[in-house]
Amino acid sequence: MAKLDIYNLQWIDVVFTGRNQAYGAYQLRKNNAKTTNRALIIGSILFILAISSPLIIKYIKGLTPDSETEERVIQTEVVLTPPPPVDEQAPPPPPAAEPPRPRVDQVRFPPPVVVPAEKVRDEEPPTVEELKVADPGQKTIAGDPNAEIRIDEPVGTAPPTKQAVVEDNSVHDFASIEEMPDFPGGIQKFYAYVSKNYVYPAAAREQGVSGRLILSFIVEKDGSLTDIKVVRDLGMGTGDEAMRMLKKAPKWKPGIQNGRPVRVQYTLPIMLNLEGGN
Repeated sequence: MAKLDIYNLQWIDVVFTGRNQAYGAYQLRKNNAKTTNRALIIGSILFILAISSPLIIKYIKGLTPDSETEERVIQTEVVLTPPPPVDEQAPPPPPAAEPPRPRVDQVRFPPPVVVPAEKVRDEEPPTVEELKVADPGQKTIAGDPNAEIRIDEPVGTAPPTKQAVVEDNSVHDFASIEEMPDFPGGIQKFYAYVSKNYVYPAAAREQGVSGRLILSFIVEKDGSLTDIKVVRDLGMGTGDEAMRMLKKAPKWKPGIQNGRPVRVQYTLPIMLNLEGGN
């Protein structure tokens, strides 16, 4: 039984003995090996053709001339113009500008160089104390605090740059200023100055004029008062006298914005009272 081959065609005849061998099952089993081999060969050929079809198409296109490509090729003759003559009398170009100074002082840090022993020169590297306030570099350069911060860019010994100062000449409102202008000693000292220096006009005194004057002026950067105007006048020369008094007033403490003195518009009331003087 160990040598029994059930796939032998003789077993098919034994199985179909006395049966209708014209039936399809008998023919299929009898021709199974031949049909399988034929299918395997045909499938392999089709698979190889499918894989190699791009190469075959490319090879066929390479053998046949492409008429459209040949028609597109246009030959053009290019004539190169000769270079301009060299003007030997022309001045040479200016030398390259020296790079700006570093922002921080730089001390020379000697680079390691392999030389013979007899050519060795003892050069002390910068100390730790020097490196606390300076950066190591190829040479010693004084820093420029106004220079831009430069990373991985060369630095040189160009003249130090001056810090750009933006001049602010605009007039600021006293309500939005960081530090308001003030009279030396405070506003009470100013009213004491007014009481001492305001000369009541004779016509206003005779008519008994009293009330509140409102004045407007600009406190300049140096503390002087300009553009003095009377916003509310009581008449009889009271406003003109107030303007005269302010023009002779000592300089004020200017207003400060972003750490710098600026021009500030200021409005100030002055009470005139004949009973109390001013």
